[in-house]
Amino acid sequence: MEFPISKLDLRPTSSNKIKSIFVDPELGREAVTYVLESGRENSVHLDAFLEYNRDPDYLRMLFLFELTVRAQKEMKSSKISKNEVCRRLATSASQLARLLDQTNQKKSVDKMLDLLTVLGVEVRPEFIKVA
Repeated sequence: MEFPISKLDLRPTSSNKIKSIFVDPELGREAVTYVLESGRENSVHLDAFLEYNRDPDYLRMLFLFELTVRAQKEMKSSKISKNEVCRRLATSASQLARLLDQTNQKKSVDKMLDLLTVLGVEVRPEFIKVA
């Protein structure tokens, strides 16, 4: 994947070029670390590459995370009991717990939209043209 130099926090210059670049084992091999000739170094996490390249799976994961955080917030402030939410969704308490787990990336966007609808939240698509 590509990642432009202009997006780096610590930018190389013609007088301070990148001396080395490597997949960093200290960062779980989930980041690339680069070292400038001056000795200064910085890292770029894999997520930055995925976001810059508009990776569909990564964008879906971010969207699911946002939906989940909103659903968690709505569940806390809702006057509807968890049992009633489960009844309206025709699902179990354990499935509801999986829907509310922000680390669960296997759930569907459809089910999250169903949950938010039950909680009284209307989700509207917003279309933004990216360059």
